[in-house]
Amino acid sequence: MTVLVSACLLGENCKYNGGNNCSPAILDFLKDKQVIPICPEILAGMPAPRPPVEVNGSRVLRKNGEDVTDAYCSGVCKAMQIAAQQPIDLVILKSRSPTCGVGQRYDGTFTGTLVNQSGLFAEALQRAGYSVKSSDDF
Repeated sequence: MTVLVSACLLGENCKYNGGNNCSPAILDFLKDKQVIPICPEILAGMPAPRPPVEVNGSRVLRKNGEDVTDAYCSGVCKAMQIAAQQPIDLVILKSRSPTCGVGQRYDGTFTGTLVNQSGLFAEALQRAGYSVKSSDDF
């Protein structure tokens, strides 16, 4: 089984704050599987750490209002190209992320308010027919 996984869940320091979201439960699940780590935000050319962003409508914005939509869309395209290079049986993504959130992400107001919408990469994967799970499922 080949699993595409948000790199931060594997312990890679690629989060916006320079840290990670290492998940022992996910690492345990992945022990006997082929794992492909991925971070669309790093693929977008964003450093770690970086200013946080949220999706507001169709735009990806930093808290100061700077629009980084094009960069994030580029990162999602690169991530989709990586996914397409081999058969992926399952995708596990970090919950509530502007790119990887599955079913929920922050609403773009930087108030901690969640909306029932997926992040950019999660949406693209779901539209393409991939089986996508949230890190919250583990």
